[in-house]
Amino acid sequence: MSGWSFSVLDVAPTPYAAAPELTARLRVEETSGQRVHAVALRCQVRIEPQRRGYAPEDEAGMRALFGDRDRWSQTLRPFQWMQCQTTVTGFTGSTEVDLPMPCTYDFDVAASRYLHALGDGTVPLSLMFSGTAFRIGDEGFEVRHVPWDCTTTYSLPVQVWRDLMAVFYPGSGWIRLDHDTVAALGGYRARHGLISWEETMGRLLADADEATPAEGAVAP
Repeated sequence: MSGWSFSVLDVAPTPYAAAPELTARLRVEETSGQRVHAVALRCQVRIEPQRRGYAPEDEAGMRALFGDRDRWSQTLRPFQWMQCQTTVTGFTGSTEVDLPMPCTYDFDVAASRYLHALGDGTVPLSLMFSGTAFRIGDEGFEVRHVPWDCTTTYSLPVQVWRDLMAVFYPGSGWIRLDHDTVAALGGYRARHGLISWEETMGRLLADADEATPAEGAVAP
């Protein structure tokens, strides 16, 4: 009878990656004492926002996901960040392996919005493992499943996420818009003789602020 356990030793930005990616260094242990030929390992990574505290400056970004702070006791619930996979080569007892964790900046993804909302501290992660293990047993080649109850937790420093995004989007960011909205923004920019998208968005935000009554003011 074999037993599996997993632990995260470290998570860091993947060097020279073509797209934003973190690498988790895993320790994998198997207790049967027999040699494991290989493992096709899968992992579901979840964020558990209820496992950390939040500063007042985090509230603006958190509100869109979880509502006002007085509702957080009901709304802060675990949610999926990503699914990833790797292949573990042959070992006996224990080994270490890298797990690629592809990331996205996309603000339409709840996890990205959450990560952008955070100030300092850590991101509480839960990693749930499964997969297929292959080995040579007494009766020949064997295939065994890695059960879904193999889980571990890790506290990812927010700064690691920031460092990763800074490599791919230094001093900038992006939002996804449909073609009609992009065309409308282009027309606005051209009509007002604006020289950059930053200036265009700044002008739109300033116009919106001027059109919004000040807090406490009574509309005519």
